[in-house]
Amino acid sequence: MKLKNVFQIIAMLLVVFMAGCKKDEDIGVRPRVTAINPINKATGTGIDSKVSATFSVAMDPSSINTSTFTLQQGTTSVSGAVAYTGTTATFTPAANLTPSTVYTATITLGAKDTNGKSLAKDYISSFTTGASATGDKTPPTVTLTDPANNATGVSLDHLVVTTFSKPMDHTTITSLTITLKQGTTPVSGTVTYTGTKATFTPSSKLEPNKLYTSTITIGAKDLAGNALASNYVNSFTTGDAPDTALPMVNSTDPLNNATGVAPNKVVALTFSEAMDPLTINATTFTLKKGATAVSGAVAYSVSTKKGTFTPSNPLDPNVTYAATITTGAKDLAGNPLAANFVWSFITTTPTTGPAVVNLGSAGNYVILAKTAISNVPTSAIVGNMGLSPAATSFITGFVLTNVPTDSPPDATAPEVVGKIFAADMAAPTGGTGFTLDIAIGDMMTAYTDAAGRPTPDFLELGIPGTPGNIGGLTLAPGLYKWAGTVSMPIDVTISGGANDVWIFQIGGDLTMDLNVKITLTGGAQPKNIFWQVAGQSTLAPGSHFEGNILSQTAITFQTGASMNGRALAQTLVALDGNAITKP
Repeated sequence: MKLKNVFQIIAMLLVVFMAGCKKDEDIGVRPRVTAINPINKATGTGIDSKVSATFSVAMDPSSINTSTFTLQQGTTSVSGAVAYTGTTATFTPAANLTPSTVYTATITLGAKDTNGKSLAKDYISSFTTGASATGDKTPPTVTLTDPANNATGVSLDHLVVTTFSKPMDHTTITSLTITLKQGTTPVSGTVTYTGTKATFTPSSKLEPNKLYTSTITIGAKDLAGNALASNYVNSFTTGDAPDTALPMVNSTDPLNNATGVAPNKVVALTFSEAMDPLTINATTFTLKKGATAVSGAVAYSVSTKKGTFTPSNPLDPNVTYAATITTGAKDLAGNPLAANFVWSFITTTPTTGPAVVNLGSAGNYVILAKTAISNVPTSAIVGNMGLSPAATSFITGFVLTNVPTDSPPDATAPEVVGKIFAADMAAPTGGTGFTLDIAIGDMMTAYTDAAGRPTPDFLELGIPGTPGNIGGLTLAPGLYKWAGTVSMPIDVTISGGANDVWIFQIGGDLTMDLNVKITLTGGAQPKNIFWQVAGQSTLAPGSHFEGNILSQTAITFQTGASMNGRALAQTLVALDGNAITKP
C-alpha cells in the first residue's frame, strides 16, 4: 500500500473519532416535555382549546415559535400564535378547531434550553376534538391559596400563590388580573405563572401587622377561554416585624466591683429581653478565679429573663472572681449580645462561723438517748452512754456489769470504754456532771439552740439541681439550712481551722450512703461540728461520720459505720458493730 493512501485512511479515522467525541459531548442532560394539554390521545377536546406544553427546564424563548411548535390536522398546518412563559409554551389557534377531528401537536428539535441543548427527539402528541361545536365551557376555579384565607402571622416576605383547577391561559395571568392591596393601596409586584399556579411576588417586604387582600379577577381565563365565574378575593394579616434589636445585660448580682460577697453566692444576671435558653449554658456563662474556671451549674428562666451560675463548691474567701457572658448568648430571634459582658467581685474575708452550740452536761456522753440504746455486737464505744427516762432493760446487745458502789451507780460493758448510766440504776441518778435528767434537758436545749440559729450563710446548698445533696462538696465554716433531707451519696470534706464552727440545720432526714466518708481538713475539729436533724439519721455500712448529731428522732448506725463525735437522740440510738469515739 502506498504511503499516501495510509495517510488518507488515518485522516478519515481521526475525523470519525472526533465526530463521535463531539456527539458524546453534546448528549448531556437534554430538556424534555413533562406535560402536554390536551393530554396525548385525549378525546372530546373543546374546539376552542389551546395547546400547552411544559418543559423540564427553562427554554430559550427565541427557539419556541411557530416553526418549532406546530399543530396539524392531517398534513394541513393549523394557523396560530405561540407564546412562552416560565417553562410553559402555548399554541393558540387562530380560529376554532373542527369538531370530531384528530389533531397532532409537534415540538421539534429546534426547541432548545437556555444552554443551547435541544430535545432528544421531536415530541409528538395527538388529540381528538369533540362532536359538539360548543367545546369546554366549564369555568376554572381557585382550589388553593397561600396564605390561606384569613391567615394570621404571615411572614413579611411571603409570596402570594394561587392554584387553579385547570391550566390557565398564561397571557391572562398578569398584574392586571392578580392584584394585592393593603387597604386601598395597591402593592407593587410581579406575577408569574407555571403549571396551574400563579405567583404574586411583592417588590418589597410587606408591612407588619397589616391586613392584605389578594384579588383574582374574571379576566383570568383557562385555555378554552373560560373565565372565573366571579372575582376571587383572599385576605390575610401579616405578623410582627422581625426582632433585630441586640439584647443587653440590664443588671448583675453581685454588682460589678462588689466586695464582701458571700462564698455561697449564686452569680446572676438579668437580660433586657427573653433569651434562647439553649444559648445560656456553661460555655457562654462562666466564672473564673484568675485563669482558673470555676465548676458550677448554669440555669436560665425565660419568664424572669434571669440567668444564674451556681458554683459547685463555696467560693474561696478574699478572692477576686470574674464572670463572663459571651456573644454566644442570643435572644429568641437569634440576635447575639453586641460584645462579651464581663464583671468582677471580691468575696468576703474568712470567718470562723457561728458560735459553738453549748451541749452542757450532755457533752459528757458519746451516746445519749431517751427511749433505747440497742447494739449488735461487737461495737467499740469510747465515752459514756446514758439512757433516760427509759430503764436499763432498754439498753440491749451489751453485756452489762452493774457497779452499785460507784457514785452515782453505773454499769460497764466490754465494748464500752467509759460508763453506762440508766434512769433506774439509782433514785435519783445523781453525781456531779452525770445527772441524767439534767443531761437530757441540756440535750433538748442544745437541739433548740442549733435549730433556731437565724440568718444562715448557706441556704438549700447542694450539687446543681439537687438541693440537699452535698456529696462531693467542700463545706466551709458557717450556718447551713435545708428544709428537707440532706444526703451524702459520695464523700464530703469539711474544711476550716481548729476554732471554726459548723452548724447544719436539717428539716428532714440525714442519710449517708455505703462507705461514704466525711473528711476534716485545715485543722477542723469534730467537737465544733453540729448536725441538728429534725428527722432520722442513718449512717450506711462502712461509712464514717464527723461531728455531733442532735437528732429529734432515731440515730441508726448500720454495720461497720464509724463516728468521731456524739450521737444525741431524743428517741433511740441503734448500733451494729460500730466504732463511736467521743471528741
